[in-house]
Amino acid sequence: MKERLIRYLANWNVFLALLTAATLIYATIAAPNFATAFNISQAIAGVSERALIVLAMVLLIIAREIDLSVASMLALSSVVFGVVVQAGAPIPLAILAALLTGLAGGALNGALVTMLGLPSLVVTLGTLALFRGVGYIILGSGSVNEFPEEFTDFGIDTIDGTILPWTIAPFLVLAPIFAVVLQKSALGRRIYAIGGNPDVARYAGVRMGRIRLGLFATSGVISALAGIVFTARLANARADNAVGLELDVITIALLGGVSVFGGRGDLTGVFFALVLIAALRNILGLLQIGGDAQGTVIGLLLIGSLLINTLTQRLLTLASGFVASPVSARSGAGDPSESSPTAGQ
Repeated sequence: MKERLIRYLANWNVFLALLTAATLIYATIAAPNFATAFNISQAIAGVSERALIVLAMVLLIIAREIDLSVASMLALSSVVFGVVVQAGAPIPLAILAALLTGLAGGALNGALVTMLGLPSLVVTLGTLALFRGVGYIILGSGSVNEFPEEFTDFGIDTIDGTILPWTIAPFLVLAPIFAVVLQKSALGRRIYAIGGNPDVARYAGVRMGRIRLGLFATSGVISALAGIVFTARLANARADNAVGLELDVITIALLGGVSVFGGRGDLTGVFFALVLIAALRNILGLLQIGGDAQGTVIGLLLIGSLLINTLTQRLLTLASGFVASPVSARSGAGDPSESSPTAGQ
């Protein structure tokens, strides 16, 4: 009985895939124009930034950390990009400036967490306000909305012969890389070990501070890349871009089966959660339900994700004495001590 329960919990991805498929079928039937090529393309474009940022967020949450500043870093990087372009610099230089801004911001978060021992929740809550504030200092309440045509074409065109917008291309390139690193590499095993049992990971020789710093720096760079994509898609650089986007990103990660307690999760479930959130937002928009109501739905999903995570953690704890660990290891929740032979590599 308990073995069957564990197997059911390990198949959360299957349940989420069925729920996503049911939502898409319902939307095709009930929502006007949902299944049109134009609407699908727009829905994919609208989730491009969230798709990018959630890649780094998943790694952080698995390692028992979190980054609430991702949307503010997106906005700050967008501002830096816009100001550099406005000054007459070429697009590649503006992209480099934005990515370096993200790297610096992410490294700041990581240094405060790893070197000073501050909780990442508190640190990134502070830098959430700091980064957006710096954006306002640089650009004020104005905006930059004049960009080269080839850049704005990237924001609105689709990949030749498909309905996929170019703005989703960075995610399509990076997602397999993140998946391989997380599931197949020694670094991925160390990340799971840090989140699953930090004491065991430390005893096994895992360089926890270095890995956490790298994860925060990666989050900053990915958020900056999302800022460039956001700027291209809307042809607009402002300090108030993407307000509240971090709520969607965290919801996608937790709904996708990543444990808020760390040490468990993968990108397969996160992909289905991403599609589900994109479909729900698109359906609500087609039904002319405003942004506030959409935020309410996302908030409820976040609370539900937390409840599911908490219940799952308790059930796994209760059943761990009766079922051998290989089943839970398949969901990324295995005993970190099993990774100790490779942890110090």
